[in-house]
Order: sequence, then C-alpha cells, then structure tokens
Amino acid sequence: MKKKVEKTPAAPEEQAPAKKTASAKKAAPAKKSAPATKAASAKKSASAKKQAAAEKSAPAKKAPPAKKQAAAKKQAPPAKKPAAAKKQAPLKRQAPAKKPAVVPAKAAAAVKGVAPARTIAPHSPRDESRTALVRRARRIDRELAEVYPYAHPELDFENPFQLLVATVLSAQTTDLRVNQTTPALFARYPTPEDLAAANPEEVEEILRPTGFFRAKTKSVIGLSKALTEDFGGEVPGRLEDLVKLPGVGRKTAFVVLGNAFGRPGITVDTHFQRLVRRWQWTEETDPDKIEAAVGALFPRSDWTDLSHHVIWHGRRICHARKPACGACPIAPLCPAYGEGETDPEKAKKLLKYEKGGLPGQRLKPPQAYLDAGGTPAPPLGAG
Repeated sequence: MKKKVEKTPAAPEEQAPAKKTASAKKAAPAKKSAPATKAASAKKSASAKKQAAAEKSAPAKKAPPAKKQAAAKKQAPPAKKPAAAKKQAPLKRQAPAKKPAVVPAKAAAAVKGVAPARTIAPHSPRDESRTALVRRARRIDRELAEVYPYAHPELDFENPFQLLVATVLSAQTTDLRVNQTTPALFARYPTPEDLAAANPEEVEEILRPTGFFRAKTKSVIGLSKALTEDFGGEVPGRLEDLVKLPGVGRKTAFVVLGNAFGRPGITVDTHFQRLVRRWQWTEETDPDKIEAAVGALFPRSDWTDLSHHVIWHGRRICHARKPACGACPIAPLCPAYGEGETDPEKAKKLLKYEKGGLPGQRLKPPQAYLDAGGTPAPPLGAG
C-alpha cells in the first residue's frame, strides 16, 4: 500500500517541472536582466559603428555594382521605349489630318479632276449633325442681321424694269460701276419700248464702262423686246417667265422677285458661293445645287434677307483672297477662321465700304443706310 501511494503522486510532480523548464527556456531571452540588455545594446552599437566605418572605407569596392546597375538600366528601357513611341506616334499624325478641313477652298483647288465631295468634308471639323448645322447656319444669319441691319440690294433702281436691266449689267463687274452707268442709260431709255427700239451702237457706248458691253447691249435690247412683245412692256413676276428672257438666269430672276416683287429667293452670286462653302453649309459647286442646299437650312421667308446678309459680308469682311478674320463678328462660328488675317489691327485695314470708312455702292441708297452712317457712292467720273 505504501508503494502505491508513493508512485501515484510522483508522476504528476515529475512531469510538471519538465514542462516548466521547457517554457522557461523559451521565455528566457525575454527575462534577461538589465545588465544583459545593456551589454547586448552595447554590442549592437559597436557592430553598427563597425558597419558604418566599413561603408565609409568601401566606396571603391561598391563601384563595380553601380556600374552593373547603370548597365542594367541601359539595357532595360529599350523594351519600354518602343511602346511609348507607338502610343505617341498616332497623336502626331492626327493633327495635320484636321487642317485640310479648315480650308475647303484650297483643298478643292489643289486636286484636279476630282469631285469636290471627295476633297471636302461634308460637315464642319466638329462633325456636327444635321440639326447642329441648321442651328449654326441660322445663328450666323442672325449675327449678320445685327451687323448689317440696313442690308439691301446694292443696285440703284426705281422700278422692276430698272432692277432687271441693272442686274443683267452687273455680270463680271461691280454694282458700283453699274450704278454709275445706269443713270445715263435710263435717262435716255426709260421704258422697255424705248430700249427695244434703241440703236445698239449708242447703247454700247453708254455701257462701255461695265465691260463686255457688246454682249450686254444685245441682252438688254433683247429682253426689252421680249417684254414689249410678250408681256405688254411689264416685267413678269414669275420665275418661269423671267428665265425665258435673254440674259436672265435664276440668279437675276431671284434678285428681281425678291427685291421688286417681295417674293423670297436666294441669290447665288460669287460672294454667296464662296462664303457658304467656307462656312461648310454645303459642298456643292453648282449654283442651282447650292441654292437648294442652303434653302433647305432656312425658312423660305428668310431667303431674300439671307442673300443680302451673306453678300454684304462677302464684300466687306470675308474677301476672296484675304479675309479679315480678325475683324469678323462670326469668327467663333466659322470653320475657316484663320484662313485670312487674324490680327485685329491688321484686319481692320482690310475692311471695305462703310466698315472701313468708305462709301457704299449705291448713288441713292435707302434712308436706313444713311441713318446708320453709310455714305452714297460718287457718280461716274467724280474724284
């Protein structure tokens, strides 16, 4: 019985110290005394000083690794550079591609034998929609209406017959030259019957200043005979009748209909063609197709005034050879801005007629034009 009592408690007592010794060994480093920690820190500081001294004395030994790193850097980038070059290359190529769209007239003139539709973008550089084009076109017209509130036909006339003859004579010359010539013509031949019976040589002498005077003499005498024989000496108010007269086309007919009869029409002269193409309202070159394309952008009631606004702007600011872009009131809306002079001071010197302090084209302009500060043109032979 004594032996059993001694053996049974002995087992747990023997095992417990073993566990304690194992845990004590593990926890021993954490339970070091303060002197031991001081000694360890002293050793660490001594080793740190040795390492610092070694680093100061070893720059020559570390030079080769630096060379190796530099060589490694030189070898690494070539793989990245082509990727960056490929990403940047399209950006450089895209910029020049947008420039031809800004100057449609030059782009079309540079290519011979190619349809204009292929050389000119159908829309503005912003790739505007049909709705955006209509809005931009109408806004341009509104802006021009504010700049030229007194816009009017720049041919002097007192009745439809005088306007018809003056419009025929305006081909290949200025309205100013026609206005300086027609007073003598109408003073001598005031009616279609008078002009129909006129001596061609006498008429040629009067019309000589307008250029192409022989062909123009034939046209005005011929249309006067047609008016006398077919329309009782009266100018007809229908397009289909006007275009049958000698020397009268759609442009002349619309001038007469819009300004003598109050019937809307678009006058597609050289100024009108140039500007609507610069503004990219259309890419057509045929006058009849231009008339149809531009007419579709505006209400019919606006056609006559629209013609005046565009033609006035073409004569005064948006010139054929050197537009005064720096003095243009619609520059923010114009895709061709920059084709002409952009410096404001230099652009002002390019302005013509009343915008540049010069007289208008009519010897007898409307009162609204005079009230706005416009001055009449001088008669033929004056100064």
